[in-house]
Amino acid sequence: MIKTHLFNKANNEIIHDVQLDNIQMATANKENLLWIDLYDYDNVELQQLAQLFDFHELTIEDCLAVDTRPKMDMYKNYSFFVFHAAVYKEYKDTEITTETLNIFVGDHYVITVHKQKLKWLAHMEMFALKDTRFMSGGADLLLHTIIDGITDEYFPVLDRIRSRIDELEDTMYDYPAKKITDEFLALKRSIILIRQTIMPQRRIFSMVSGKWQFPVHEVNEPFFKDLNDHLERIVDSTETHQELVNSALDTYYSIISAKSIDKLNILTVISTIMLPLSVIASFFGMNVPLPFQDEWWSTIVITAGLGVFTYAMWKYFTKMVTQ
Repeated sequence: MIKTHLFNKANNEIIHDVQLDNIQMATANKENLLWIDLYDYDNVELQQLAQLFDFHELTIEDCLAVDTRPKMDMYKNYSFFVFHAAVYKEYKDTEITTETLNIFVGDHYVITVHKQKLKWLAHMEMFALKDTRFMSGGADLLLHTIIDGITDEYFPVLDRIRSRIDELEDTMYDYPAKKITDEFLALKRSIILIRQTIMPQRRIFSMVSGKWQFPVHEVNEPFFKDLNDHLERIVDSTETHQELVNSALDTYYSIISAKSIDKLNILTVISTIMLPLSVIASFFGMNVPLPFQDEWWSTIVITAGLGVFTYAMWKYFTKMVTQ
């Protein structure tokens, strides 16, 4: 599906649903800005845009790929970006996933290509029906608005991860070890996924030798610096969350190990006490003549001796543990 929005500079208005056949005429005025949003698309629609704007075949391959790493490629007349938007799906096997967003940015157009409908882009389209703010500042400002929106959607996802970590820390002693381990490993996978997508995106919007890696108007530079700050905060949050998960797991395993050692110590004490008792019982149970074996009180003496010996060893081991 293709949606088009044309900002007419002369009339300060946005024209929606411009036909592709009229694109060249609509963009003849270089002060105008065209935004094309292509989603749930097929190869025919994508090739139609590629021919219309003379896009390189490698960028088309990236748009058709299942999962392309975030990156930026510079071409003669346009820049090509690949970003990943965070998608939180509650009550799913994998709660946190990412959706690939491909963006072509020229001097007077921005084209967004994505398979699934993205929440922030839908919000922008609704806002564009009433206001020209998103499109009146040029292609670079529109690019910032798009990326800033999908970047901000990472923050509630990170908040959800932090809340889940706190919940697990409070209840991890109430559930079996396997369930707790699976929960923590799922959180680690989510954090790693976010980190793998954010790190390349942060590099795209980092200045190199005091310059941006793509054309940015001076008036719009503060917006991109603010975007870079948001990306830095997300990176810092992923590091913090990863350390929290690792620390919680280490603590949990230490406690489980300590409990296992306590149980093993009890078994060791029991085995140590039972060993001499078994030797004594075996000695007096031999099928050979022994002193006083025919006397009735010998059984009582032996039984009492075993009891006293057991009590003495138990007190001795208890004293060792409490020291």
